[in-house]
Amino acid sequence: MKYLTALLCCSILSGCVGDGNTTPTVTDIQGKSLNYGVRAEFDFFGTYLDKGLIANIPNCTGQAPAFISPVHQVLTCTIVAVGDLNAEVTDGAGTVIFSKTFTIPTPRAALVTSLGNIVVELDPTKAPLAVNNFLKYVQNSYYSDTIFHRVIAGFVIQGGGYTSGLVLKPGTFAPISLESTNGLSNVRGTIAMARTTDPNSATSQFYFNLVDNFSLDYRDISNPGYAVFGKIVQGLEVMDAIGSVATVSQNGVPDVPATEVVVKTVLRIR
Repeated sequence: MKYLTALLCCSILSGCVGDGNTTPTVTDIQGKSLNYGVRAEFDFFGTYLDKGLIANIPNCTGQAPAFISPVHQVLTCTIVAVGDLNAEVTDGAGTVIFSKTFTIPTPRAALVTSLGNIVVELDPTKAPLAVNNFLKYVQNSYYSDTIFHRVIAGFVIQGGGYTSGLVLKPGTFAPISLESTNGLSNVRGTIAMARTTDPNSATSQFYFNLVDNFSLDYRDISNPGYAVFGKIVQGLEVMDAIGSVATVSQNGVPDVPATEVVVKTVLRIR
């Protein structure tokens, strides 16, 4: 669906000079901050851009003009998809006078842990709720100084909910709906949302699959599975190292690393 934003004509005070030709022309479009879920800026350059210019930018919501002049206009909006984004400019009659394609990369985040770094690539196309949820926690620095509190060799490593001493971290956002029917499988190296027995209870906690765990995939309504939302693209050996640490029972909780594995921070890197 295209979101249309009309860039309004300037007033007399804007300095427009009428010479008999007021047909808008566009010579270039430039984009800034072109990342998923981020407020982007599109700069239009040309002549008579204040005369009925219409910019059509799909998958970019909340479009609003930030600056208007006859030769330069700025439009801001929030990008809600990845891949090719084709920005078009039409005149008042609906004729395309300029177009340019931008590429929106898939988002990535780096987990800086006490045993090394893990870089994950997220999939907002197939798991938008989980990806948006995870990025919100990242943006709020929620994962800083948390621990991998559950390690089961040959199965999963789980984190995102506890701090040192196995203290539950407060401040989680509202739970999200389960997206386990998105076609992504719990194969080795993927990241997925942890939850309780309630399918729609995932908040901050996530896990990495140490092996192919097809039993965690959706099977039917009675076995809804767990939602995968990304995969490791760097640091698979770090995941394996975490999955190999010795574990103990702590305060009645099994599978807790004997030596804490700390997530120092999680940073969005694109």
